[in-house]
Amino acid sequence: MSNHLLKKEYSEVTYISGPLLFLQNAPDLSYNAIVRIKDGTGRERGGQVIEVSREYTVLQVFEETSGIDLSSTTVSLVENVARLGVSRDMIGRRFSGAGEPIDGLPAVVSDKRLPIGGAPINPVARRKPEEFIQTGISTIDTLISLVRGQKLPIFSGSGLPANQLAAQIARQATVIGEETEFAVVFAAMGVTQRELTFFTQEFERTGALARSVLFLNKADDPAVERLLTPRMALTAAEYLAFEHDYHVLVILTDVTNYCEALREIGGAREEIPGRRGYPGYMYTDLASVYERAGVVDGRAGSVTQLPILSMPDDDVTHPIPDLTGYITEGQIYLARDLHNKGIYPPINPGPSLSRLMNNGIGEGKTRKDHKNVSDQLQAAYANGLDLRRLVAITGEDALSENDKLYLTFADEFEKNFIHQGSAERSIEESLAIAWTTLSKLPKSELTRLSTDQIDKYYGAKMDELWGAARKDRV
Repeated sequence: MSNHLLKKEYSEVTYISGPLLFLQNAPDLSYNAIVRIKDGTGRERGGQVIEVSREYTVLQVFEETSGIDLSSTTVSLVENVARLGVSRDMIGRRFSGAGEPIDGLPAVVSDKRLPIGGAPINPVARRKPEEFIQTGISTIDTLISLVRGQKLPIFSGSGLPANQLAAQIARQATVIGEETEFAVVFAAMGVTQRELTFFTQEFERTGALARSVLFLNKADDPAVERLLTPRMALTAAEYLAFEHDYHVLVILTDVTNYCEALREIGGAREEIPGRRGYPGYMYTDLASVYERAGVVDGRAGSVTQLPILSMPDDDVTHPIPDLTGYITEGQIYLARDLHNKGIYPPINPGPSLSRLMNNGIGEGKTRKDHKNVSDQLQAAYANGLDLRRLVAITGEDALSENDKLYLTFADEFEKNFIHQGSAERSIEESLAIAWTTLSKLPKSELTRLSTDQIDKYYGAKMDELWGAARKDRV
């Protein structure tokens, strides 16, 4: 917060509704301004202006509003807009959702204070995202490739290991073939104390904290703070990317908790609700978060987003995943049936998609056969799943020998390719495992692969494939 406070105080506080405070006769307070609220006992709370009209100025209070005496409460201006003090020294630190240090270390000496709303990237200045990011997860790297500057959400469900997957990607993600500085900005919104402990210990145990900035908003923190958390994180990410040339991976979890906070605030403001009670402007609000990703001409750094959202009742048509799908460039879909089989990570390639994948793979980036291998795996697995459903009705007696091979392939694909546990795999190793699995099918069935590719990789042993792959990649 700025040390400079205007001397003027506003004292006509007329009404409190949940986390909102209604103030009269404060026309010179501007939208998004940060204020300090002082009650009769001397206690101070932070707040932000979220609405200005002739009659009322509405403030979001960053802490609970219980115990505020309207007659003795005053409001004073702190800053004209919410800002975050940023510095390269933020890397390796943990902050609250409101940007305050929570790791017991002194406050960061900031190089500058940036508005957390961010500066929109000029569409003309945006570059086409086309550099591959290796996550170390076979299913993502091979079938749903993440590209630098992309926004690729993970669609999860209650009880599925999205948090473990996020922590693993944060630990493993890297840009291959380049000597570039890579950083992770991790924003947790509305997480439980157990989840908070997991993330903190996991980042410290694996050494990922040394290249990460953590913003942690707990479930019992004010809902209003939850709305600030992703914007704080993205402000830090943009600073590191566009002023210090870092390639930054931003992981946001859980976007559903963020949207629930939006709904809570909207209810307190007595807004007319949209679908399922969420505000009608939720699409615009989510877009203001998701669109803060990209690659910019003339800047070496980049911001890549990996938002995580829990689909209520595993419903992909719920407003949160539905709107997210419109704004982002694909999705990674976690499947409950794979999780129930003990497969980790339980990523279902079928409904998963990366719309920018083709920009970042191929010869000179990953490997020449990458696209063909991906298409062949998807087609063969889809065929195997169709046959599983048929077998559930008719039994295996109605299947041909070829059909039985596809059933076996689907089992092997889940067991050896999708399931990798907490181990990290390079893209070379992932493609080698893919070829080993495809070699379970007859050559005549590999219609998505070229004859040269089949001659080179089909039937080779794992160590031979991996060795050849390492030599092939440019």
